Amino acid sequence: MSSTVRPTPTRMTRRLVVLASVIFAVAVNYGINAFGWGQSPAEFSRDSDRSLRVAGYAFSIWGPIFLGLIIYAVRQALPQTAESDLIRRMGWPSVLALMGIGWWTVAAALDAEVATIVLIFGSLSTLLIPLLRQARQIRALARFDRDRLMVVWPLAALAGWLTVASPVNLLTVATGNGDLPAFASPTLWALLAVVGIVVTTLAVTAGLRTLAYPMPVVWGLVGAFVAEQVRNPVLAFGALGAAGLVLVGAVILTFGLKREIARADAPTHG
Repeated sequence: MSSTVRPTPTRMTRRLVVLASVIFAVAVNYGINAFGWGQSPAEFSRDSDRSLRVAGYAFSIWGPIFLGLIIYAVRQALPQTAESDLIRRMGWPSVLALMGIGWWTVAAALDAEVATIVLIFGSLSTLLIPLLRQARQIRALARFDRDRLMVVWPLAALAGWLTVASPVNLLTVATGNGDLPAFASPTLWALLAVVGIVVTTLAVTAGLRTLAYPMPVVWGLVGAFVAEQVRNPVLAFGALGAAGLVLVGAVILTFGLKREIARADAPTHG
């Protein structure tokens, strides 16, 4: 169980910074799309997506992700919300990640390709590392614990989508600039990226054991299948197989391992 205390003024300041960072990320994303300033994230991804692409509809996942992040931030802004270990430990990392994805949107609009790579991988790292450091505490949370619903789920979902978006971003830029090493075909590089996504996702899910992280990955891989069916069937069905593997593996890791822990903790008789 995580300890909870009333927030001090210093902690409330951190919480308000979390709220401001969410507002920034959401406002920049929807502002650029609404006013047509530069490229939208989907247009940036389509710019040089000759190795691995994701169907445009898949980017609609930002809607529920942003909604979860708004809930995460607004809850913290309420003075009556107690200060838990997870709120405290994930506060500043989430600020860095949110500022990163906000500035990524700006960089994509300006076609600042190298900056997009640094920002998206940086945002992913600043979320995954602290989440994994708190994995034991996250696993101990009850199914409907508020910290699980309003801290872990929003941040894990964002990390899951970034797990797909980061290598796609890298391949998009490398392909467009002709920087992919020539000893392998673009299809092979894309399949290697898919394998890396699967391995990363299952490893992280084994630690966190929450479906909030792998489900956006499944969504993204299915989006790759939809986008690549005509152009590259080998890659398309590789992505579909990867999505199925992640889905099955995530369910087993999330629910199967919990049952094993419950049996191990059960008292023995005789």
